[in-house]
Amino acid sequence: MPETRLKVNIFGDPVLRKKAKRVKEVTAEHRKILSLMAESMYEHSGIGLAAPQVGISARLIVVDIGEGLYKLINPKIVRRQGSQAIQEGCLSVPGVCIKVRRSKQVWVEAFDENNYALKIEAKDLFACVIQHEIDHLEGRLIVDYASLLEKLRIKRKLGASKTGAKACKLQL
Repeated sequence: MPETRLKVNIFGDPVLRKKAKRVKEVTAEHRKILSLMAESMYEHSGIGLAAPQVGISARLIVVDIGEGLYKLINPKIVRRQGSQAIQEGCLSVPGVCIKVRRSKQVWVEAFDENNYALKIEAKDLFACVIQHEIDHLEGRLIVDYASLLEKLRIKRKLGASKTGAKACKLQL
């Protein structure tokens, strides 16, 4: 079990491309991981973080868009509606910002850290962040939404600059 700070893995790390394992039973270890994930997200000025980003293969995400912290276990989108395109950044793809088209509204089922079932209706930015973090659980990154030309530009940028400078206001 992680005892200290969690390190955010950066684009290129194979762990970011693996599908996270479903949590079968919520334990004290999962609660500790979720708390450490939240600390790490806040420390990096993020608004969302998924367990694979910190090297843990578990379907865990934390989200806080300024309206309170959500710790979600096994989140699943059960319904989608509408469309929106938002410039997204990612703590695991530092310095890169990509406009991603996602559902404007989603309905999500998950469990909280006390193993209580949750049903969440998320709109606008909140919906975007949840979709972004669930993408991480599936091994998808924002760069997957880029055109071929954008992917080449991103590859060059990431290769040339390992500084992690933020290009986006919203780091998910």
